Amino acid sequence: MDHVSSLFGLFAIIPILFYIGLLVLSVYVVIKMIKFIHAKTRLDQQRNEKLEELIRVIGNGKEE
Repeated sequence: MDHVSSLFGLFAIIPILFYIGLLVLSVYVVIKMIKFIHAKTRLDQQRNEKLEELIRVIGNGKEE
């Protein structure tokens, strides 16, 4: 009878472990998304600055 109760306890804890794992995975994905969006924003700003400089250089060349 002791084996049955330990087996029942194991099956009772599986959903709890599943939900904890799902929660950890969700937090990990959110953190990765925030880091990706931050890096993308920084790279987009750098690209826009380079484009503005290129437009300025091309504009100066046409005026001369």
